Amino acid sequence: MVSLLSSPHCALVFTMLSFVLSRSLCQVVTEVNHRSYPTFSSLFRAFTTSSPKCGETPDSGKNLFPASASVVTYSQLKSMLSNHNIQLFDVRNPDEYQAGRIADAVNIPLGSLEDSLKLSPEQFQQKFEVSAPGKDDENIVFHCKSGNRSFKALAIAHQLGFSRARHYKGGYSEWAEQEGK
Repeated sequence: MVSLLSSPHCALVFTMLSFVLSRSLCQVVTEVNHRSYPTFSSLFRAFTTSSPKCGETPDSGKNLFPASASVVTYSQLKSMLSNHNIQLFDVRNPDEYQAGRIADAVNIPLGSLEDSLKLSPEQFQQKFEVSAPGKDDENIVFHCKSGNRSFKALAIAHQLGFSRARHYKGGYSEWAEQEGK
C-alpha cells in the first residue's frame, strides 16, 4: 500500500501549508489583488514567491517596476498633452469615460486591456482608431478614476513587455479637480 504522505499531491499540500504558516495571508491577498484575473498559477506564485508586506504595494521594496519612473504627475501629464507627446489610455468603464474624460484619451476598459495590447498593430488601429503603442514607447500612460485600475493596467502592460509604460496616479478625479471641472 502506497503511503499517503509520499504522494506528490500530499507534498504539494504540505508545501503550500508551510508557506501559509510562514507568511501572512494579507501578503498573499495583496499580491493576488494586483492581478486582474487570479488563476491557480497566480495564487500558487503568491504562496511561493516574495510579495509585499501587508499594506504595501509592489513598488515598495522588491518591485515589479520602479515606482518613481512609473508614475506621471498632473504637471507632467499636462505637459505631455500640450506637446502631443502621449499615448493616453483611460482604463475606466465606457460609462465613466462618457461622463467625463481627459482630451485625447482612448478608452480601453481594464477588463479588455490585455487582449487589446495583444492585437496586431493593424487590428489595434482598426478597433481604437489610433496607432498601436510600441513596446519601447516611453509616452504610454494609463489612467482611471483614482489610480487603482491604472496601476493594475500598468502591471498588465509591463508583463506584456511595455516596460516603459507609466500611469497617472491621480486619475481623472485629480485631473477634474485641477482643471476645475
